[in-house]
Amino acid sequence: MIRISGIKYQDELERLPFFNKITASVLIGKEGKNLDKKLDRLIEIHYLKVLKKGMYVTDPYFGRVEKELYFEYIANVLREPSYISGEYVLSNEGLIPESVFSITSITRKTTRKYQNFLGSFIYKNIKSELFLGFIEKKWLDKTIYIASKAKALFDYFYLKRMDNIRTSVLDARINWDSFAGGDINEFGKYVKLSGSKKMLRVLKNIKENYVSF
Repeated sequence: MIRISGIKYQDELERLPFFNKITASVLIGKEGKNLDKKLDRLIEIHYLKVLKKGMYVTDPYFGRVEKELYFEYIANVLREPSYISGEYVLSNEGLIPESVFSITSITRKTTRKYQNFLGSFIYKNIKSELFLGFIEKKWLDKTIYIASKAKALFDYFYLKRMDNIRTSVLDARINWDSFAGGDINEFGKYVKLSGSKKMLRVLKNIKENYVSF
């Protein structure tokens, strides 16, 4: 380990997946303007990476972790509570052909977007009763919350502006071979729960034109 001067507890700092200024003050051993100056200096020498204002990770910690899983984990913690959904999940599940390099997450909080060294993080608001349909994926001793493929597809269409339902569903270029009967049943549960006329039409269109049982 390369020792960095002016850090009281460097080992502890480098074990953290992220930390805020309160933790930084304790582990670095500085307060107020002196802490701000030290943080700026550590960022300048690339020892610290900024996740968002007031949230950091050390470069040594980031260098040790699996990047894709860390990307997903940070998506959960930048804005809490939230779960990963939309195009990111659809791409990973093989439902859309495109690779997706940003993460769309669903939150009960207001819409927000963050950009950092990892990439783009987009947060979209959904009403509390639809904040469900996600699973827990374990990473190290952490938990990543990520939508099922059915919920990811529901969120995608639910939050998408659509002037023509059939055209919008067709233009989404969904690989329906990867969407089984159980997935469409789960999708239907979210549609019913939403009470959305738009989503009822989406479900009807999917059943009539794209999904065979």
